[in-house]
Amino acid sequence: MKRSALVAATLALGLVLTGCNANPELNDDSQSDTLGETHKGGTLSIFSEDPDIDFDPGKSQGLAITSLGLVLRRLTTWDIQPGKEAKVVPDLATDTGKASDDGKTWTFTLRDGLKYENGKPITTADIKYGLERSFSTELSGGLSYHKSILEGGSDYKGPFTGKELDSIETPDEKTIVFHLNSAFGDFPWIASMPAFSPVPKDSDDPGKYGQDPVASGPYKVESNKSGAEAVLTRNDEWDEDTDPVRTAGPDEVVFKLGQDASVTSQALISDSGDAKNGFSASFVPASQLAQVQNDANAKSRLVTSGPGALAYLAMNNESKGLDDVKVRQAINYAVDKNTYRIAGGGEIAGDYASTLITPGIPGRQDYDLYEADPGGDVEKAKSLLKESGEKLGTLKLLVKNDATSVAQAEAIQEALARVDIKTTIKSVDTNTYSADATANKPDYDLVLGSWQPDFPSANGNIQPLFDSSQIGNGNFNLSRYENKDVDALIAKATETVDPAEAQKVWAAADKTIMEDAPIVPLIYTKNSFLHGSNVENFVIGDFPAYPVYFKASLKG
Repeated sequence: MKRSALVAATLALGLVLTGCNANPELNDDSQSDTLGETHKGGTLSIFSEDPDIDFDPGKSQGLAITSLGLVLRRLTTWDIQPGKEAKVVPDLATDTGKASDDGKTWTFTLRDGLKYENGKPITTADIKYGLERSFSTELSGGLSYHKSILEGGSDYKGPFTGKELDSIETPDEKTIVFHLNSAFGDFPWIASMPAFSPVPKDSDDPGKYGQDPVASGPYKVESNKSGAEAVLTRNDEWDEDTDPVRTAGPDEVVFKLGQDASVTSQALISDSGDAKNGFSASFVPASQLAQVQNDANAKSRLVTSGPGALAYLAMNNESKGLDDVKVRQAINYAVDKNTYRIAGGGEIAGDYASTLITPGIPGRQDYDLYEADPGGDVEKAKSLLKESGEKLGTLKLLVKNDATSVAQAEAIQEALARVDIKTTIKSVDTNTYSADATANKPDYDLVLGSWQPDFPSANGNIQPLFDSSQIGNGNFNLSRYENKDVDALIAKATETVDPAEAQKVWAAADKTIMEDAPIVPLIYTKNSFLHGSNVENFVIGDFPAYPVYFKASLKG
């Protein structure tokens, strides 16, 4: 992914989950229910707004199916198929891990015949080292789930200090064993994250590795020029027989860097030049969706995800007045989800939300504790506010300063004004937003956010946003919500190894949290992506909200 500057999944304004042609009335694209034949050859262009691409797995928040997945393999990865639930599958490993010690110990065995681009064998020592280096201060910003669940991880500072992490054992070149602080049923998904990629110690230069990593996937980095392009060519040492999901159709993959999303969309609409053989890493801007819908040729190449990532209004539960549950419940009734959605592009922007666990996540239960017309229930909101007896001052609403976010904030402002709640909008750039939203002493009462989990488990929906340990310090509990009972449910669900049983506990946590109403679920957002007419196998599954880069190919 890139998720936004806050996370990668994970505080991402405007990010969304996915679905196979989920809105046929909005999108005539006939994404097939099955993948077609993968033709070999050609150069696939991927247009990116980012000026740089860093392939260092220790610093990445990228999804298993996007850019790094072309170059670097992990212990496990994701199998994303049209219209099917996302699955974790073996990648470098022979299986998705064997649990023992009641789920506190996980063992993986590597496949036979695995090699780097230089022909050297991939060993478990390389995976251990790759994980250890991710703890180093020199490599900040990557996904960090493993850091808190591995024994000794909270105190470990990385291998550059000359120390190893004893909770990762490599008894031989093909076996790796992880010892966790407590049982963790979703560990097979954790093992699919970037830091679980092998890094050969003798080739590591922390300052430069992201520009030219040692490839274990089907492509290697041929060149990587900031602000221009990154060119990937075939890794001849990659063995297709050892790889369950990567199809490696194109001979080359070229990331066009620093591309304006609107300019890229226009090129894709016109289906001209390199755009004919490519797709955008960014979704189509809301301002251009109408143009695409009115252009039959472009519309046939538009793929819109299904309802997914949660866009929400977080209420700072520590703010005066907002510490009263009746006030927070009143705001749930007062908000006009319809005008919020219109500001984001209308129906194609997403479906109305009511739960914290998002569509596409196994075990999700659909419910609505604050059932009302999408426009809200003003009388119910006023009644709850009167019951609370609170005298609210003017509330400060924090948002990013892009046009869509500001328009959505204005929709919230107007809706709250109907129940005599006054707000001021504080719109800031992305970096300031990230710092303000996750600060220890935040300067906001309300904040608009959006969250896509880093892996398809309710764990990724609930724990980062509502566990009390995730308040401040750069974490994402933006509502600053604290409930010991919920913390206990989160711990219980996390430590439950049986997925079906864990899902029941997550569903209970979802409802318990919404009874306290720390946020207003607004919409399950949708992303719309354009691809060129020569691109095939352009897949968006039920999770996540992005194309599967390593399945896309070009027509023969």
